[in-house]
Amino acid sequence: MAKRKLQQYAEVNTFSNVIQPSYDLVQKGHPLRGNWAQNHFHNDHPIVLELGCGKGEHTIDLAEKYPEKNFIGVDLKAARIWTGSKYALENDLANVAFLRIDIRALHQLFDQDEVDEIWITFPDPQPKAPHAKKRLTNPRFLNRYRELLKPGGFVHLKTDNLAFHEYTVEVLGEMDIEILDITRDLYKDVGFAEAGAVQTFYEKKFLAEGLPITYLKFKM
Repeated sequence: MAKRKLQQYAEVNTFSNVIQPSYDLVQKGHPLRGNWAQNHFHNDHPIVLELGCGKGEHTIDLAEKYPEKNFIGVDLKAARIWTGSKYALENDLANVAFLRIDIRALHQLFDQDEVDEIWITFPDPQPKAPHAKKRLTNPRFLNRYRELLKPGGFVHLKTDNLAFHEYTVEVLGEMDIEILDITRDLYKDVGFAEAGAVQTFYEKKFLAEGLPITYLKFKM
């Protein structure tokens, strides 16, 4: 492991806004499960997750734009989370936290009906058919999101991969999940200003390359 990553890993371990539960604690039941708003954020504001948050720039931007909500960026890589968590601490962003876990363990960190919104931003599309079960919008994951979200809660999906977008639309139809907003070109079609108001690192990169960004918002 590179020296810089080792330093970041060590520093992340000291950050109060980064939760890195041990395997044993996850299995036994984390004390924050069902208590994120009250015990971590010390308020009763809505909880919003970003799955695969990377360096956390999108999570941070959302938190700055919507101070009335609590945001939790979820990623497995400590070196990625370091960037966003350090910025949040240095800028006194109290409505941001980062959770270092595998997304498959979400149900062990969040209780039923605890989450208000979920953002899935530019996930690995897992294009090969044998890897379909790893796609973050396959039925297994969608059912898990449904458990965590409050009634009427919704999911946002941004991707540059049209095939992944269409796959998700098909799965949503099969599961009778209501699509609230849909576009194959977020920055060309009108009526999507709010969805495009905050951009991820990869989103800016793809836009600079002239690639269209697709967007879905659906209600669970």
